Amino acid sequence: MTARPANAHQARLLRLLRDGGPNSRAQLGDRIDLSRSKLAVEVDRLLDTRLVVADGLAASRGGRRSHNVRLNPDLRFLGVDIGATSVDVAVTNAELETLGHLNQPLDVREGPVAVFEQVLSMAAKLRATGLAEGFDGAGIGVPGPVRFPEGVPVAPPIMPGWDGFPVREALSQELGCPVMVDNDVNLMAMGEQHAGVARTVGDFLCVKIGTGIGCGIVVGGQVYRGTTGSAGDIGHIQAVPDGRPCACGNRGCLEAYFSGAALARDAVDAAQQGLSAELAARLAMNGGLTAVDVAAAAAAGDATSLEMIREGGNRVGQVIAALVSFFNPGLVVIGGGVTGLGHTLLAAIRTQVYRQSLPLATGNLPIVLGELGPTAGVIGAARLISDHLFSPA
Repeated sequence: MTARPANAHQARLLRLLRDGGPNSRAQLGDRIDLSRSKLAVEVDRLLDTRLVVADGLAASRGGRRSHNVRLNPDLRFLGVDIGATSVDVAVTNAELETLGHLNQPLDVREGPVAVFEQVLSMAAKLRATGLAEGFDGAGIGVPGPVRFPEGVPVAPPIMPGWDGFPVREALSQELGCPVMVDNDVNLMAMGEQHAGVARTVGDFLCVKIGTGIGCGIVVGGQVYRGTTGSAGDIGHIQAVPDGRPCACGNRGCLEAYFSGAALARDAVDAAQQGLSAELAARLAMNGGLTAVDVAAAAAAGDATSLEMIREGGNRVGQVIAALVSFFNPGLVVIGGGVTGLGHTLLAAIRTQVYRQSLPLATGNLPIVLGELGPTAGVIGAARLISDHLFSPA
């Protein structure tokens, strides 16, 4: 993809076609503030660039039938969502429909070179299936703070060896296309906004509870990243004064008390101390424990596992309650790997938020699990690069 929209009107048309699918010129005219003649000029210019193509005649609205236009069906975006312990890679079309998706285990602590070798191998596998000859753009999510304009991770606590690595530049050279990089939880928020539970909400919080904890903040339909890109790093809000040491170097952070890593550690301690026969049996069988084991034990009625989930949900809920009082969102979405703990976790979070925040902020506030699961991040990554490419050059 070499063409870019020449002005804001063309960018608006491209995003309307991305989000709404094929549309007639008349329907586009209903949604954009342009005269019929000016709209025709801009659509024709987009047709000349091959960013959009004709798509047959539209249904009659009386009088002469209008022509449909759509984004070029040959456009392909690559979405990559790198987590602490796994990676998702997907190919989408320009309308962000997932055409192919791969997931593999991965240890982000192996460093950027090893991780991107795996990412590029997965992208090659998807290409080899015939889904794409090449990519017109790629969006990349990483589980740590990102200096957004440069696409560079900055001192990520759970990503040793990644500080200052030029992710955008390195992958752009390897893939031969434009690349944008962002924090993984921002991409989860964008995915849920585009195709998930937040489709109709302009202001919301998206909390990801995985190996770490982060929060995507969407204001007026746009991700809010802050001055330097670190907005939403709620995992390092202090939950317990002078509490447990955290990977960031501080003590008492929320992430040190409830995240995938913290939950696994507490589960092992409980098993070794004889507090849970269910967890002890799983530890003996597997040699280790994860949040999945805690969820399974809780589903089997294990009181210790249920209490760990409730206590963790209470701590997360206390932090979210403060955010709700400050931000007054229209929706709170809970996502990430630890959401496999299900409604016990959700109930604990809801209880704390509804108890601690003012009624004006919570009276009509849904707190829900995300709809898209592991595909939220890759859809959000494709949305990220399309937002960039569908902006005036």
